[in-house]
Amino acid sequence: MRRGRRPPLIDESTENFWPSFADLTSTVTLIFFVLMLLAYMQNLIAGRNLEAATRRLAESRRQIGDAEGRLRVLEGQLRATTAEIEAGQTRLRASEERVDAGNRELASVRARLQGIAVLRVDVLNKVKSSLEGELGGGTVPGGAARVAVADNGNILINESLVFEYNSSTIKPEGKRLLANLAKAFARVLADPAVRENVDVILVQGHTDERGTTAYNRELSAKRANAVLSYMFETDRALEQSYGAYFASSAYSEFRPLNPAKTEAAYEQNRRIEISVVLKDASVRGVIDEYMRTVGSTATTGAGGSGPATR
Repeated sequence: MRRGRRPPLIDESTENFWPSFADLTSTVTLIFFVLMLLAYMQNLIAGRNLEAATRRLAESRRQIGDAEGRLRVLEGQLRATTAEIEAGQTRLRASEERVDAGNRELASVRARLQGIAVLRVDVLNKVKSSLEGELGGGTVPGGAARVAVADNGNILINESLVFEYNSSTIKPEGKRLLANLAKAFARVLADPAVRENVDVILVQGHTDERGTTAYNRELSAKRANAVLSYMFETDRALEQSYGAYFASSAYSEFRPLNPAKTEAAYEQNRRIEISVVLKDASVRGVIDEYMRTVGSTATTGAGGSGPATR
């Protein structure tokens, strides 16, 4: 009988199992390695990102600190500026109060100066009214007013009422006028308020332009002196009481009222003109008092005005 073959001692399936297990193990190991590598790289990247984030956080904190410092500086500057504004507003209110007080003082000074100016006009009007009352007003044959008040406030007396042409001898009619003029000034100067502000009552002689300047100056001086001398002669009390207030001057032909070259203009320019000049000190005193009130000093005064019409 034929003997059969003996079965192999090693199973072929068993021999194939170990290689497959080794492959599986290698694959798993490789997978674990890859996973670990990925985890490492992820941790590395995350660490770098964390480091960058930390730097950014530190920079942000530094910037916040700088901003807080600048904010504190700005808050200090704001407080200082607010304090300066409040101080400025306080000074402004004080300045406005001083300005208001100065305006009130200035208004008072203006009123007082206007009062002095009105006083001068009042003195002239009193004299003019007194003369017109004595002389009856009216005009001379040429049509000019016998006694008038010029634009500059001076009293104008027509030459023909007092003198003949080219003469310094007072006519009889002129003597009556000058006597009344002396009485008028005596009444006006009897007022202490008037005397307090009057510096001088200036009697001026004026001629026309014909003749030489030297002759006209001499003639105008003689006429002014004659008027003043006769006023004192006819009223001794005026000279004794108020003589210091009077003076005479000669203007020759240099201050004509009418520049025309006519007989009517020449007659108008030949005149006796009386100017009431106020004391400089009266006006300066008002201004100085005001300047002292506002804490300043003033040396400029305003004087009374002499004749301005030429």
